[in-house]
Amino acid sequence: MKIAVVGATGLVGTKMLQVLEERNFPVTELIPVASAKSVGKKVSFKNMEYTVVSADEAIKMKPAIAIFSAGGNTSLELAPKFAAAGIFVIDNSSAWRMDPTKKLVIPEINAHELTSDDLIIANPNCSTIQMLVAIAPLHRAYGIARLVISTYQSVTGTGVKALRQLENEERANVETHNAASLHNLLIDRAYPHQIYRNCIPQCDVFTDNGYTKEEMKMVNETRKILGDNSIMATATTVRVPVTGGHSESVNIEFHKEYEIADVRKILAEAPGCVVVDNPAKSEYPMALTANGRDEVFVGRIRRDESREKCLNLWIVSDNLRKGAATNAIQIAEYLLQQGMVK
Repeated sequence: MKIAVVGATGLVGTKMLQVLEERNFPVTELIPVASAKSVGKKVSFKNMEYTVVSADEAIKMKPAIAIFSAGGNTSLELAPKFAAAGIFVIDNSSAWRMDPTKKLVIPEINAHELTSDDLIIANPNCSTIQMLVAIAPLHRAYGIARLVISTYQSVTGTGVKALRQLENEERANVETHNAASLHNLLIDRAYPHQIYRNCIPQCDVFTDNGYTKEEMKMVNETRKILGDNSIMATATTVRVPVTGGHSESVNIEFHKEYEIADVRKILAEAPGCVVVDNPAKSEYPMALTANGRDEVFVGRIRRDESREKCLNLWIVSDNLRKGAATNAIQIAEYLLQQGMVK
């Protein structure tokens, strides 16, 4: 099976190659695709080297599936061209997520909605994916009325440029012992402020309502994936100086009353979820717990004592894996299992 990875030289694209290899996806020929400046470069996959090609060349090579992680504008331009050639596109950007004609898929929740006509499939936002893997089974049991979400997101969610900013700021701070000098030492920043030893309450750009795009993605994508526009939700997303995963504090108000023991059982049995919740031993999910793993980790499971039918959860996952690469490849695996691609 020929598989194209569009954006193969980027942070998420590189992770996609790693996950394809780890999960032993039946790739007979890899087609790495990147921008014009990267065409001709080499990428390694399963102890072989492959040459990066242009999108036009990739389409001529007729892959069965093209997994995209090359940004929204690139996807809007190229995904329809791949789909027109009969190639399934699994897109990791925000370009198609809220398009009413496109499916927004987390395999553990709604892969069954896919058909052979869905040639462009949207991969949700990383923060949305990990939250919904945990709370979708609770929604089925009790019905979610409202969500209050606070996120603590890794710089890797922004990309290589942000990772370099954090590393450079840390290096400069250690070397100069003067945080004020960082602005003079660093250029080409991903963020408008220092991220080293700091938290920035802005993920993505601000919209007209005062929320960031990341915050509104979580609200809108949640409703679409769960198929329930009545869910009220509000989010605050924060960038933190962490490199290995996103963490989320989620307060859930249900329509029905619940028992904590039943919630624990539902979460423990939820596909893709791992419960880590033993406060007496200081056991709870952390970014370090999730780094390099595909599961979603849930802990700090407790009743909100300020309001009826409310629950607090702490949810952590590796944003480059389950939040991006792994989820996309799980979609590809589903297409294969269902015989939609051969």
